[in-house]
Amino acid sequence: MSNVGIATSSMLVDLNISCWTAMKLDKSVSQEVDETKEAKYRAGNYNKNLLAGTAYLDQIVKFAAGVRLWHNKRTLPWADAGTRLLPMTSFLAYKATLNDLEAEFNALVDRFLDKYPELVDAAAFNLGKLFNRDEYPTVDEIRNKFKFSYMFSPVPTSGDFRVDIGETAMAELRGQFELNANAKVERAMKEAWGRLHDVLCHMSERLTDTEEGKNKEFRDSLMGNALELVDMLKAFNITGDPQLETARRDLSVAIMGVEAKELRKNPDIRKDVKSQVDSILSKFSF
Repeated sequence: MSNVGIATSSMLVDLNISCWTAMKLDKSVSQEVDETKEAKYRAGNYNKNLLAGTAYLDQIVKFAAGVRLWHNKRTLPWADAGTRLLPMTSFLAYKATLNDLEAEFNALVDRFLDKYPELVDAAAFNLGKLFNRDEYPTVDEIRNKFKFSYMFSPVPTSGDFRVDIGETAMAELRGQFELNANAKVERAMKEAWGRLHDVLCHMSERLTDTEEGKNKEFRDSLMGNALELVDMLKAFNITGDPQLETARRDLSVAIMGVEAKELRKNPDIRKDVKSQVDSILSKFSF
């Protein structure tokens, strides 16, 4: 598929989430540690958690990390700065979920800010002599440290140049653009193949019985992740690679109608699914 084709079937998305860390460098304690340990030079820094002993902020940080993982799972890499490629067919579902996640993030932040004065009072007890009320920002100052933003933009094509330069220079720019764009497409497709390879390898390893002939333990997500990938690869195949589509269909056939509990109980089903998975692994060059 040409870059123009990818530009009409995909879009770019930038997701930025930031959180207040509540971490503060304590210079006096850092110096105290150095002196106690008789260090001749500054040997380290002591960073203290201003809200040690409370979980409200940790919940926001963990939620933000989960959103980033969700975002990366449903998009493909594009630019080093963090811009990701989102297939058009996934846009509506992606945007609907993103709206819900943003609302939940903001709700967690609001709850934290409501509790913040109490958390500062609790920190006075939890931190002991490390506590310094002057180190705590105001509620308004902290509110500005939490951000949940995103931007959608079109995939550029080599025809997007709007500069008045000579034909030779323009041809060179377009050539560089095409090389760069092709490298990004190749990276995105490599990611799609890589995800498939990881799922197949994990399935093959988990579905291999032990030397005693017993099945290995695995979670229901073993099949759930495979089913989800089968669906996502339809959108992630941005170049229309026939081999990737064949591999996707082969995996779909291998797991169709099979549940994790059946794999645990029935060695014949387990052996059959593993055989089909191994066949896919050996059939394609990952």
